[in-house]
Amino acid sequence: MSECKAQPLNLLWLQSGGCGGCSLSLLCAEGPDMMTLFESAGINLLWHPSLSEASGSELIELLENIVSKKVRLDILCLEGSVVRGPNGSGLFHRLSGTGKPMRDWIEKLARLAKHVIAVGSCAAYGGITAAGSNPSEACGLQYEDQMPGGLLGSDYQDKKGLPVINIAGCPVHPNWVTETLVQLAFGELQADDLDEWGRPRSYADHLVHHGCTRNEFYEYKASAEKPSDLGCMMEHMGCLGTQAHADCNTRLWNGEGSCLRGGYACVNCTAPGFEEPGHAFTRTPKIAGIPIGLPTDMPKAWFVALASLSKAATPTRLKENAVADHIRVPPTSRVKK
Repeated sequence: MSECKAQPLNLLWLQSGGCGGCSLSLLCAEGPDMMTLFESAGINLLWHPSLSEASGSELIELLENIVSKKVRLDILCLEGSVVRGPNGSGLFHRLSGTGKPMRDWIEKLARLAKHVIAVGSCAAYGGITAAGSNPSEACGLQYEDQMPGGLLGSDYQDKKGLPVINIAGCPVHPNWVTETLVQLAFGELQADDLDEWGRPRSYADHLVHHGCTRNEFYEYKASAEKPSDLGCMMEHMGCLGTQAHADCNTRLWNGEGSCLRGGYACVNCTAPGFEEPGHAFTRTPKIAGIPIGLPTDMPKAWFVALASLSKAATPTRLKENAVADHIRVPPTSRVKK
């Protein structure tokens, strides 16, 4: 890596229409922790709603100094969706003490920042906040669900020619954030390092399926039938791990966990529109008994043929364990002759 600039990068973290879960996740960053990483990468945290002592008039003064260019803004991180309601006024969410819509502050600051990062699927695409009839008129910074646009418009580029960097997830893995910030700090994040949805490819070029502890059950289509079962959750339980772009099962959460390892089906939370699947998250929709959502890059005919062969060859051990909440039949040991 090239040396980081002597001048620290000023980072401002704002929250809008969201739950704060991405910040809570970020605080669990390990190897190094968040503050150690900021220091080593030359990042100066100007303000964070959960971590900074400054509040009220002090924050407003900081924002005004950024707008007037008295304080340089290198990285703007937004957590939570942009709230535009009611009727496009933005008045559902005003920055206390200013009377101005948070939407307007976000846009002003984004136009001044060297880089803009959407932290979490809400900031990236609208996310959970935009679900249902979306009365708050929530959107992402550069997307409204799967449609380009959002607050900043589809043609937005930062000072280095990058679009909004969408670290999508609900919540994000802490290392997705810290890794991206380090890449920016050392000038190593280029347009080619982002996928078609603006997600950093360092995690989005992987599938949640990779490293899943249920992969042996998947190979033989030995499927779970209820939440406590050990089997593969794709066929009946709504799991989208074979389609979801993330490295959750190889870059574990808190060093040892993931949704699937905790017994929960992957809901593909890094994708735009994940919050509106059109069916219950824990149910796999099918046509003629075939799941609608097939693994990435697999033609339907291939899946049907392979699934039939796999089911016919399923060992008794996997059949029984797939519908149990603990291992009933252990692997057979080979007897020495």
